[in-house]
Amino acid sequence: MKDCIFCKIVNGELDAKVVFENDIVKCFLDIDPINEGHVLIIPKEHYLDLDEIPDEIACEIMLTSKRLLKEMRVMYDFPGYSIMQNGGEFNEIGHYHMHLFPRYKNDGFGWTT
Repeated sequence: MKDCIFCKIVNGELDAKVVFENDIVKCFLDIDPINEGHVLIIPKEHYLDLDEIPDEIACEIMLTSKRLLKEMRVMYDFPGYSIMQNGGEFNEIGHYHMHLFPRYKNDGFGWTT
């Protein structure tokens, strides 16, 4: 997609601090992290929502989150983690992305109603 920031990152038109990449996904540090180590996992192909993503790509996104979590456990001492994704009009970027980040007691992150 021509104006998509994440497509530009995939195509090398914009810089990102890439932590993992293969033929299907690209993973990089969030520019506004909730906690240190906050990573975004994106498919290299442009999709908005999870239900648009072919199963093999969706599976690779989840398997990649497991790989990254194992590495994060080595790098950071955290008691938990969060994985989240916003879809539809709540996807502020317009390209599917999954957040994975370490969690700490009293880190200030929480769900609000």
